[in-house]
Amino acid sequence: MTGSTSMRLNVLIPSDLVIDEQVVKIIAEGTNGSFALLPRHVDFVAPLSAGVLAYTTRAGDEYFLGVDEGILVKCAENVRVSTRRAAKATSLALLRDHIVTEFEAYDEQKAAARMALAHLELELIRRFVELGH
Repeated sequence: MTGSTSMRLNVLIPSDLVIDEQVVKIIAEGTNGSFALLPRHVDFVAPLSAGVLAYTTRAGDEYFLGVDEGILVKCAENVRVSTRRAAKATSLALLRDHIVTEFEAYDEQKAAARMALAHLELELIRRFVELGH
């Protein structure tokens, strides 16, 4: 345990560092339920389920982060969260709106990718048929 009064929170997605901030409290949803972290808590590792991670800055501001499944590691004053996707907001209502928009865009991208793959498969089949004649 340390004598620190804050923790350094880093939230990473594969392409970016989303959060790098001094915080005094973190609330997260693990696979075994919700938990809170304070600066003097013991070091540990926890798998995260998709949900909301809340944190409070030293200034007393509370932020919410929608995260995909991931892993949280607390070591001394450092807390690192690694996840596939994360969205930050100042309220739960704004977070909900942001996540809905992001998931709609993600679903549209997946649908476009599936359509492109289907076109490629059809073209490949057409060429095999042409070769057979």
